[in-house]
Amino acid sequence: MKQGILTQILDHETRANPYPLYEELRRTPVYHDGEGPYVVSTYYEIKSLLHDPRLSSDVRNRTASGGDPLGDDEEEGALPPSFLKLDPPEHDRLRRMTNRPFGPPHSPRRIEGMRGDLELIVKGLIDGLGTGADGNTAGTERIDLVDQFSYPFPVTMICRLLGVPKEDEARFHVWADTLAASLDPDPDADAAEREKITHDARMELGMYLAGLIEERRRNPADDMLSQLAAGHGPDESMSTMELLSTAALLLIAGHETTVNLITNGMLTLLRNPDVLRRLRAEPGLAVPLVEELLRFEPPVQMLPQRTPLADIEVRGVTIPKGSSMWLMLAAGNRDPQRFENPERFDPDRKDIQHLGLGSGIHSCFGAPLARLEAQLALSELARRLENPRLLEDPPPYRQNAVLRGPRHLMIACDGIRP
Repeated sequence: MKQGILTQILDHETRANPYPLYEELRRTPVYHDGEGPYVVSTYYEIKSLLHDPRLSSDVRNRTASGGDPLGDDEEEGALPPSFLKLDPPEHDRLRRMTNRPFGPPHSPRRIEGMRGDLELIVKGLIDGLGTGADGNTAGTERIDLVDQFSYPFPVTMICRLLGVPKEDEARFHVWADTLAASLDPDPDADAAEREKITHDARMELGMYLAGLIEERRRNPADDMLSQLAAGHGPDESMSTMELLSTAALLLIAGHETTVNLITNGMLTLLRNPDVLRRLRAEPGLAVPLVEELLRFEPPVQMLPQRTPLADIEVRGVTIPKGSSMWLMLAAGNRDPQRFENPERFDPDRKDIQHLGLGSGIHSCFGAPLARLEAQLALSELARRLENPRLLEDPPPYRQNAVLRGPRHLMIACDGIRP
C-alpha cells in the first residue's frame, strides 16, 4: 500500500476520478498509516460496521489524539449536535420525533403528497433553462446545470417542507447557498472573510428560524416545522435549540446530497448516451437508474469520524477504542467481491443493495424524498433537453471530498422541449 493514499484521496486534483485510489485502498481492507484514521473500504465490512452498536457517531467519544485529516468538523455556534452526530438513546429520540411528520408510520403519504409540488418546481426550473446561462433565448443553449437547476431545486423543496413562506424563499436561498459554500472551502479565498460571512449567515438563518418556530407554535400550519414545534407530550417534544439544530440538518444534509445526486446523475447520463435515450423513452427507468447512481456515483463518498466504543476487530486488525474510523462508502459500492462488473454503470443491475444512503440507524433520513427528487429531475431533463451534450469533461469539482460533486456542469443543447 502506497503511503499517503488518504492525502491523495483528499487532494482536489483527484476529485474528478477517485475510484482508482479506492481500488488501491481496497487491497488493504483496513488501512492505517500509524497516525491517521483507520479506513475501512470493503463492502461487507462497512455494512457490518454500520449496524454495529459499538461504533459511535458522537465525536465526543474520541480519545485518540490527532491524525484526522478532516479535523473534528465541529459546528460553529451554540446549537447542540444534530441527531446525525449523536448515539442512542438521544439519537433515537430526536430521529423518531423528526420522522413523525415526515414519513411512516405516522405520516405515510407525506413524500408522495409532495409529488405535485416537486413536478411544478422541476417544470418551472427547466422552463427557465430556455434563456441559457448567458441570457440568450435563441440558438444553442448553454446551461450551468448546477447553478440553474441542481442547486435551487432541493432548497426550494425544503422551504416548502418546513413551511417557509414563499415571500421569504429568496432570503432562505441566499443563506443556504452561503452555508453550502462553507462546506466547500476555496483555498484562494480569504479564510477570515469567509468565516465571517458564514457566521453571519448562520446567525441570520438561526434568528429567522427561531422566529418562524415561535410563529408556528402560535399559529400552526400544515407543514413539518409546525408539527415538530407542536410535539407530542413531554417525552416527545423538542426544545427550541433542538428544533433549530434539526431544521439546519434538514437544510444542509437534504440540500447538499440532492444537489450532488442530480448533478452526478446527469453527468453520468451524458457520458452514457444510450442510457439517456432509454430514459427519454422509458420514464419508469428512473427508479432503478437512481439506485444504480447511488451505487456508482454516491453523493456522500465516505463517513468520516466514527469512533469505536470498544476495541473492534475487522479483518484481523484491532481498531482501538476511542480512535478515528472512516467508512469509505464509495469504495464499498465498487467492491468486486460484492458487485459484478462494479466499474460499469448498469441501470438494469438486479442486485443493488448499495451503501449510497448508508445503512443502520444512521441511514439517510431523507432518502425517500431524495430518491423522488432525483427520479423526477433526471427523467424530465432527459425528456425536455434537446440533444444535450457536455461542454467540459471532466467538469470542475468542488473541494469537498466527502460531499463529492461538480461545482459547475456546463451543458449545451439545441432547445427545450415543452
